[in-house]
Amino acid sequence: MSHILIVEDEAIIRTALRKLLERHRYRVSEAGSVREATTKYRLTEVDLIISDLRLPGAPGTDLLKLAGDVPVLIMTSYASLRSAVDSMRMGAADYIAKPFDHDEMIATVRRVIGKAEQSRAQAPTARSQGRAIAGMIGDSPVMRELYARINKVAPTDATVLVHGETGTGKELVARAIHEQSRRAGKPLISVNCAAIPETLIEAELFGHEKGAFTGAQTAREGLVAAADGGTLFLDEIGELPLEAQARLLRVLQEGEVRPIGAVESRKVDVRLVAATHRNLRQLASEHKFREDLYYRINVVQMTLPPLRERGKDVLTIAESLLEKFCARVERPTLKLSPEAIQAVTTYTWPGNVRELENAIQRAVILTDDHSTEIDHDTLDIDLDLVPVDEADPERRPRSLHTDPREDLSLEDYFARFVLEHQDTMSETELAKKLGVSRKCLWERRQKLGIPRKKKSRTAAEA
Repeated sequence: MSHILIVEDEAIIRTALRKLLERHRYRVSEAGSVREATTKYRLTEVDLIISDLRLPGAPGTDLLKLAGDVPVLIMTSYASLRSAVDSMRMGAADYIAKPFDHDEMIATVRRVIGKAEQSRAQAPTARSQGRAIAGMIGDSPVMRELYARINKVAPTDATVLVHGETGTGKELVARAIHEQSRRAGKPLISVNCAAIPETLIEAELFGHEKGAFTGAQTAREGLVAAADGGTLFLDEIGELPLEAQARLLRVLQEGEVRPIGAVESRKVDVRLVAATHRNLRQLASEHKFREDLYYRINVVQMTLPPLRERGKDVLTIAESLLEKFCARVERPTLKLSPEAIQAVTTYTWPGNVRELENAIQRAVILTDDHSTEIDHDTLDIDLDLVPVDEADPERRPRSLHTDPREDLSLEDYFARFVLEHQDTMSETELAKKLGVSRKCLWERRQKLGIPRKKKSRTAAEA
């Protein structure tokens, strides 16, 4: 059972958060300040610290140095977003904006604890072999594990199968493997199997003799032969037609290639790195991919994590891309505004690094020449904010007749405060008291189904 320490000076939030975590089988301790936390507990013996950013006496960020390798999750309001970003740069595992719902908090806690456990398990390998790879950015545990595997496999001639979503950088892995191998001085031939028409793929890969088919006016060497002595990278190998798969299998088994229309084969020495985003084992079971080829290429597997699982790497990559694209258009390096950083670090990036690269490049182009920051609007990330269906009873506010000292959740606390004070406070005052922006207040109203109180019309207006 993971042990979590909550450091929060507001008792009602601390109690609600403790009950939430205990319901999900976490062991929880509490403190109201950094001093109380360091006095009552040994910080290095807990699995996670959840701390408010602003605490009496000393800020929550002081725990970052005191906690050692224990991850610290910072809670902050939208009004303190810049401070939250700074805390991540100081070493916080993540941050979460208040007020937050149960699912958001539990998902974040599980992710942070999971990453910390994985990092501890991989620490010996990461220290000995997980040195960074040229051209690849990131120092998250999953990336250090990938670096270690590349460093270990690259000097061999083993065939490598790289799994990963579109845009995760599979070609970068192939290039890193090639450049760290004994074949580095020979060609690296990259082929996207999905980009070549099915009728041409065999001729492109294996070559053809003059007159082998209509239009073959001259003999042509294939890409496999062009990679002789070097590395052949076949991206999206799952799209390779079955006929071409049979020819590729012969290349791997016999070390020879026979062009279309040729009588004799030619010996080749090629290392294969293949990549796919599809499940080749399932395709093989459905007879859409040759099973013998699958087992032939599945010697060493590498899996590229999606961007959403790489933690603080996302911000590091974004800032690196920002510097690159600013240099390309010859303008001073821009910075991401706190709102833009929040968008970058919370968006799920279905297109991964490729989508992030496009977003940053677009923002650099569209940002005004006199600006020094890229704001959220210019970054133009669709966070998929879905409007609330007020007819859905599951999305309406919960009953607020519960004793606040009992099971009052964070959402209940938010709803109770808004309903009790919206008659006497403006939206600006409500947002300020809750420590959020007006936009966040509106979004939370939508989520909890709390409509704004309509102002009564005066007699003159009537």
